[in-house]
Amino acid sequence: MSPLFGGSRSLFDTVLKFFKEDDWRFEQLEGKTILKMGFKGDNGSWRCFAQVREEQRQFVFYSMLDTNTPADKRLNMAEFLARANYGLITGNFEMDFSDGEVRFKTSIDVRENEDSFTPGIIKRLVYLNVLMTDKYLPGIMGVMYGVLSPTEAIAKVES
Repeated sequence: MSPLFGGSRSLFDTVLKFFKEDDWRFEQLEGKTILKMGFKGDNGSWRCFAQVREEQRQFVFYSMLDTNTPADKRLNMAEFLARANYGLITGNFEMDFSDGEVRFKTSIDVRENEDSFTPGIIKRLVYLNVLMTDKYLPGIMGVMYGVLSPTEAIAKVES
């Protein structure tokens, strides 16, 4: 129980419980409600971050690629990610134009219904995230290295 929120349970405790029970290997960033972990899918490996924003009552899960998009490929990557995002209901791809970092984000805001924040919801957000990242990773890498155009990459991934 967290006294900061009138006795409401800690979202971070719920997140810790999920990742422990689901056998994830992770480390907590010092002094923060952020967990860092790795994930290996069928198409590659990347870093993941599980962040709890207690005051805002939000949970965010990121898959972050280890390779940044080169400056001369960022417009193509932006097009690919916009095409990938079109039609996605839960989660989205993002790119930082300043350094080319690409990530996939899933999140939930539970201010109005904290009882909805369960290990089952966390599991759906986390696994949707890593599965979407793994699905689109070949297209991302194809665009990043100039092997595929954004339209070719989307066609390859979504066929």
